Amino acid sequence: MASVTILMATWNGAARLVPQLDSFAAQSLVPARLIVSDDGSTDATVEVLSGWAAAHPGIAVTLLAGPRAGAAQNFLSLLRLPVETDLRAISDQDDVWLPEKLQVAAAALAQGPTDQPAMYCGRSFEVNEDLTGHRLSRGAPRPAAFAHALVQNIAGGNTMVLNRAGAEAIRAAALRTTDTVIHDWWIYQVITGIGGRVIFDDTPHLLYRQHESNVIGANRGALATLVRAHMLVTGRFSDWCKRNIAALRAIEDLLTPENRALLAAFERARSLPPLQSLAAIRRAGFYRQGLRGQLSLYAGALLRRL
Repeated sequence: MASVTILMATWNGAARLVPQLDSFAAQSLVPARLIVSDDGSTDATVEVLSGWAAAHPGIAVTLLAGPRAGAAQNFLSLLRLPVETDLRAISDQDDVWLPEKLQVAAAALAQGPTDQPAMYCGRSFEVNEDLTGHRLSRGAPRPAAFAHALVQNIAGGNTMVLNRAGAEAIRAAALRTTDTVIHDWWIYQVITGIGGRVIFDDTPHLLYRQHESNVIGANRGALATLVRAHMLVTGRFSDWCKRNIAALRAIEDLLTPENRALLAAFERARSLPPLQSLAAIRRAGFYRQGLRGQLSLYAGALLRRL
């Protein structure tokens, strides 16, 4: 049976932390370790973690002091730690995992070669603050690929599980990366960029709690569409792409030759006049999920906001 380490980043999460922790202990594949990086919480987060660890001696719990530089850097600090188990699962502080989550991920990852970096991720149930109102998150009808990862993320960090080869590859990349926009988008880019395998599960195994403190909430509804349109028009998405490119340049030698060429093509397309940029995006085969997503990609090229 595969051994699992959970990496969890926390910050002022005491109010919602216990159901998430309890869902770890309730897994059909019980994790061997839980490593928590707390980013300077001023509430009872640390006390909750310490009390839960004492009550669950079967799971080795390690509590670390985070870098206090935001969620992405907090997760990066965890991803840089030595890999000690077969699998690494990434966790937020406020969700609830369904009991089969880790076992399903382990079975899916076991289907491929053990020496190939691989990542499991998938859909989730988006729920209210009180864990009611299950809504299925968006799917991914088009396949995972670097040509997609450069312009959109389908891999929610709270659903991610990495095999050992994937965890080692992400650790090597994290040791050379100083800035990422969002940790899960960066992981998706790295795994696809190095030729790794991505498994996207259409069956949800997670309750993704929506509340006012979400760093990144569910991408759903008219409000989410307006928020993302605003990000595109104001240049925020363009800034994210610029930072992502810089992070990938830092590990360019780890990318496959084909994906190095795609990275260069995307960087060139961003600097071209609108119609030429659109033509370059289409020629290289960059894509987003769904018609609306693809049209927003083309709009970004025409507005010079990629």
